[in-house]
Amino acid sequence: MSFSGGVFDLDAKQKRVEELNRITSRPDFWNDGEKAQGILKEQSSLKEILESWEKYRAGLEEARFFLDLAKDEKSEEALSEAAAKVVEVAQGMAQIELSQILGGPDDRRNAIVSLHPGAGGTEAQDWAEILLRMYLRWADRKGYRTEILEYQPGEEAGVKSVTFTVEGDYAYGYLKAEAGIHRLVRISPFDANARRHTSFASVFVYPEIDETIKVEINEADLRVDTYRSSGAGGQHVNKTDSAVRITHIPTGIVVACQNERSQHKNRAMAMKILRSRLYELELEKQRERMETYHKTKKDIAWGSQIRSYVLHPYRMVKDHRTGIEVGDADRILDGDLDRFIQAYLMQASESQAAG
Repeated sequence: MSFSGGVFDLDAKQKRVEELNRITSRPDFWNDGEKAQGILKEQSSLKEILESWEKYRAGLEEARFFLDLAKDEKSEEALSEAAAKVVEVAQGMAQIELSQILGGPDDRRNAIVSLHPGAGGTEAQDWAEILLRMYLRWADRKGYRTEILEYQPGEEAGVKSVTFTVEGDYAYGYLKAEAGIHRLVRISPFDANARRHTSFASVFVYPEIDETIKVEINEADLRVDTYRSSGAGGQHVNKTDSAVRITHIPTGIVVACQNERSQHKNRAMAMKILRSRLYELELEKQRERMETYHKTKKDIAWGSQIRSYVLHPYRMVKDHRTGIEVGDADRILDGDLDRFIQAYLMQASESQAAG
């Protein structure tokens, strides 16, 4: 295996680490705290890559040892050990490659995710709640922390809308692959005649921005409403008008938060979500201006779903962007999404490289 170029240009990474080591040892390093934090984050990321490479290089050496042993002693057990080590190394290197693809300015940030059912009432609202469970299970598998910020339950079942945060390294970088329309085909549990229904739900994903990114918001452009919280969150949520809904009049963006006990905290969190959405909106405008050069974008709109989950008459999940199909729909709905996410990110990276 050779990793002398591209994302595995180890010599360049080692030289960069040495350069950063010299920078961090300077007496004036902490004069600019914000810049210093950025340098330390880059340094830590590069060191992690180099340490992982050393680990996988040792794994290849171990595989070679077992392979030689299998040849010399005609040992099936040693051959199996060699094969297992090769698979382990290959999977690990694929993860490193993926993390290098996630090199955008916001990819390492936390994510804010909003789910909204399409037309169809209870059936679509139930589908949105199934997606909520799927993403919460995926986040748990990744070791990420999640928090539901706003939850509007459906009249009979499911949710009318839900917004939650996913906190962890590369949360936004991974979850941006999930933004779009998700389609479910199944026998509806809410149909007395047991007919097959098709439901849609939209997934919106935004990077959670911090104070290092300035998003100017004119207070005169805001309409702030307060109301009593509903749904999950404990008995206290229904006692006072602590929930906050903010409408940004120029763009029509509406955000809400009901998770905290105090109106002040809910307003602060709602403003944080609004800043993230306005930031994403500006990024989207920039991407649209680049459409002359990049023709691969697909509109996120009803009828152009990114993924279909079919539970009847057969069971299959298919990603329409990459063509990947998986027969075990239950495992996917239980949060096993990495194969879809990785394939999409790899495809997007290759499309971008091709120009």
